[in-house]
Amino acid sequence: MPNLRISSLEGRPLLDLSSYARRGPGRRDRLSPEEIAHIGRTVRRTPEVMVKVLSKDSNNLRSVARHLNYIGRRGELELETDDGDRLQGRDAGQRLVEDWDLDLDQDRRDSPLTAGTGGAPKLVHKIMLSMPPGTPAKGVLEAALNFAREQFALKHRYALVLHTDEPHPHVHLVVKAVSEQGMRLNIRKATLREWRREFARHLREQGIAANATERAVRGESRTHKTDGIYRATLRGDSTYTRARAESVAAELLNSNLRSEPGKSKLI
Repeated sequence: MPNLRISSLEGRPLLDLSSYARRGPGRRDRLSPEEIAHIGRTVRRTPEVMVKVLSKDSNNLRSVARHLNYIGRRGELELETDDGDRLQGRDAGQRLVEDWDLDLDQDRRDSPLTAGTGGAPKLVHKIMLSMPPGTPAKGVLEAALNFAREQFALKHRYALVLHTDEPHPHVHLVVKAVSEQGMRLNIRKATLREWRREFARHLREQGIAANATERAVRGESRTHKTDGIYRATLRGDSTYTRARAESVAAELLNSNLRSEPGKSKLI
């Protein structure tokens, strides 16, 4: 029978996992300065940037020209382009459509050799960059110009214009979907997250407090409203929002809901 040998552990744990584990790839023991600053802005409820892609009427020449004329207020406002030109006039939209050779993109897209079975791909992407009421409009425009230059210069043609006719200053940015190198710009959720972070950074460089926190972190779980509902809500005359509020009020009056004193603090 083999001899049994007992050794004293002297207070050490029998299995000291942390002593033998290796650092995992990318593991960090502390937050980066950027992450700490982001958390601080979120806690202080720093104004959140808004980057929205308008989905309708972006896949034919007439609709694109009409939208460009609309954001230029049919000649009243100047459209600033990627090459520094300023276009103004009731035909500014058509001039941009021709300058960007969108007719060639449409012909290639609709060719029997390249046409797919799904919907027609977009000729342009219509983007809106916005900040809450009270934000300096000039700073929003400068941040949008720097954002567009950094994201799209020498790749995708674009034009933008500042609107100040509503309480929230916002910039309409129209970007050609196919780059000068023939690559198509596909906008995904990760793309929008990155754009929000970058737009917020450019705003802060203009001295404007801005943050880009995801909806889930802010406690918002609902998806974006449709364009019409969103615009009406900003104006304060959304029948959809009013109906939702009246529905909630009726439910509170007619149902036996328990009081939740801690909920208001969470919200």
